[in-house]
Amino acid sequence: MKTLTAYFSASGYTASLAKRVAQAADSDLFEIKPVKPYTDADLKWTNPLARCNKEKIGKKDVPIADKVENFDEYDMVLIGFPVWYYAAPNIIETFVKSYDFSGKKVALFATSGGSDITKAPAKLQPLMKGEIVGAKLFAADAPVSEIKPWLSSL
Repeated sequence: MKTLTAYFSASGYTASLAKRVAQAADSDLFEIKPVKPYTDADLKWTNPLARCNKEKIGKKDVPIADKVENFDEYDMVLIGFPVWYYAAPNIIETFVKSYDFSGKKVALFATSGGSDITKAPAKLQPLMKGEIVGAKLFAADAPVSEIKPWLSSL
């Protein structure tokens, strides 16, 4: 089974975790980067006018800088992100809508400062034809020994 670990990281925590997930899964790694990078001000969720809030409230797609080459070759796609408002950031929705997930298994993993991941699968599933087979919230510093059992359960 060929696996891709794709992730978006706003402040580096999810990137750190994604590298260990990719290692544990023996997968390729792809960073989902916005065309226009986020600044600290863009991510200040306590400011109602911050970019992250405008995107979420306006249900806006966030243009992605690069494309996954040979996406069709992957059987499993692990998608990582920081939890924003109990769900995935809009850039993850854009990513999911950009590819044909037909016949693929999808698992979500996330980092969070306090929110859980429970709403993310239900919000992303309608945007794709693949099947979300799992979702797990990890600490940003979760060791490979904690990630491997989750991967095995998928």
